[in-house]
Amino acid sequence: MTSQGAAIVVTPGTVSLDDLARVLEGAPVVLDPSYWPRVEAAAAIVAKAAQADAPVYGINTGFGKLASKRIPPDQTTLLQRNLIVSHCCGVGPATPEPIVRLMMALKIVSLGRGASGVRREVIEQLQEMLVRGVCPLVPQQGSVGASGDLAPLAHMTAVMIGEGQAFVDGTTVSGSEALAAAGLAPLTLGPKEGLALINGTQFSTAYAVSGVLRAFGLARAALVTGALSVDAAMASTAPFRPEIQALRGHPGQIAAAATLMALLDGSDIRLSHLEGDERVQDPYCLRCQPQVAGAALDLITQAARTLIVEANAVTDNPLVLVETGEIVSGGNFHAEPVAFAADAIALALSEIGAISERRIATLVDPALNFGLTPFLTPDPGINSGFMIAEVTAAALYAENKQRASACSIDSTPTSANQEDHVSMAAHAARRLSDMADNLAAILGIELLVAAQGITLRAPHATSAPLVAVIARLREQVPALGADRYMAGDLAKAAALIEADALPAATLAKLSIDPFPRLS
Repeated sequence: MTSQGAAIVVTPGTVSLDDLARVLEGAPVVLDPSYWPRVEAAAAIVAKAAQADAPVYGINTGFGKLASKRIPPDQTTLLQRNLIVSHCCGVGPATPEPIVRLMMALKIVSLGRGASGVRREVIEQLQEMLVRGVCPLVPQQGSVGASGDLAPLAHMTAVMIGEGQAFVDGTTVSGSEALAAAGLAPLTLGPKEGLALINGTQFSTAYAVSGVLRAFGLARAALVTGALSVDAAMASTAPFRPEIQALRGHPGQIAAAATLMALLDGSDIRLSHLEGDERVQDPYCLRCQPQVAGAALDLITQAARTLIVEANAVTDNPLVLVETGEIVSGGNFHAEPVAFAADAIALALSEIGAISERRIATLVDPALNFGLTPFLTPDPGINSGFMIAEVTAAALYAENKQRASACSIDSTPTSANQEDHVSMAAHAARRLSDMADNLAAILGIELLVAAQGITLRAPHATSAPLVAVIARLREQVPALGADRYMAGDLAKAAALIEADALPAATLAKLSIDPFPRLS
C-alpha cells in the first residue's frame, strides 16, 4: 500500500499487517489504478457468459443446491438482488465499525485482483462508502465460514444497493438514506456481482486480523508485567540467560528472554538477594516465562503469516481466469485457514492469561511471595488488599480457557447438504475480541499487583525501565493503602495495557528496543 491523500492505495498481493492496522484506525482505501484493466477484462468475460447458452454457476444459474436452475438473461439482475436480500439473515449485536471497515477494505483487495468478474463500479462503491463514512450495520452472528461469510457480507452488500441499514456519524439509518447522505446512488448489481460480494472470508479475516494485532500487543505487555512480577517476587533472572534459550532454539523464546533480561537489567531488588537466598528454583510462572510467552509469540506470528496471505487472497466463486477466458468453480471461499489461525490465536491469548494469573496468585499469597504481606495490603485483616482482584483474574482466565476450545473442528452440514463441511471461522475469529478484552484486564491486574509488590520492597528499587512503568501507572492509579473501591483501578490499568503504554514507558530508559516485532 501507498498513501494518496487521506486514503491508502492498495496493491493486491502486497497488503501488510501494518496497512490493515491503519484501516482499523480509520484510514480508507482505494485500489491501485494499474489493476483497473484486469478488473474490466474479467467483468467482460462474465458479461459475455451471462448472454451465452452454456450454464455457468452463479452467473446464469441459481445458487448452492439450486445451481441446476437456469436463469434467463433478462432476470440476472433480479437474481443478484434477490441473492443479497435473501442472505441478509444475520442476528445478534452489530459488528464494531472498525471491523466492518476492514471487511470492506479486504473485499476491495480481493475484488481488485481481477479474478471475480465484477465491474469497476462495484469496487468504486465500496471505496466511496469508506471515504464518506458509510458503515453498514452487520450483525455478528450467522456465518459458518463456508461458502464464505454469506450473511455478514450480504448485510454489507445490501447497503451498497440501497437496502439494509448503516451507521452514519454514529446514527443508524436505512441503506438508502446512508447513501443519499453521502451523495451516493444505489448500485445495480450485474451478473455474478452479488455472488462475488457475499462469497469470501472477509468478515472472518477482519475479526482475525484485529485479533492477531491485539494478541501481539498484549503479548508484549505481558513481558513487562511478567518482569515486574519477577522483581516483586524477588525471583531469579538466571533462567532468562541467552545460553539457555539458544540451546532450545525457538525464536519466540529467545526474544522473550532477551526482553525480560533487558527490562530487569540494573534492578537493585535483583542484586539484593543474590546471596543468602535459600530458594533453589522459582515457580514455573516466573521461571518459565520465556518458554510460555515465547511459544505464544511464535503461535501468533505463524497465525499472522496465514492471515496476511488470506488478506491478499481471492476467495469468491466461481473465479475468472483472465489469461484463458475461463470461469472455473472452486472452493476458495472455505475459511479453514482463517479458522485454524484464529484457533491458534485463541490458544495464545488463553495461555498468556493463564501464566499471568498464576503470577498474580503467587504475589498475593504470603506462603509464596517471599516476605510480602498477605494480599499486598500494608494492614492485612482490616484490609483485604488485592484478594478479590486475584479472584477476578482467575474468573477471566477461566472464561478464556473455556473459549479457547477449537472452533475449526466443529463442522455442521448446511444448504441441503451441498455445503457439507464448513470451517466455523467466524466463530473462531469473533471470540478473539472478548478474549483480548479479558486478557487486557488480567494483565492490568498483574500490573497493579506487581507494582504494589515492588513498592513494598522499598528501600530496594527495581530497574530504571520498570520504575518508568510504575510511574506511568501511578499517574492513573495510586499505590494501595487502605481498602478502596477498586473497579476503577482495574479499568484504568487495563486501558494502559490496551494502549501499549507499558512498552512505551520502558523505551525512554532503554538504549535499544528489546521488544519482539510482528512483521
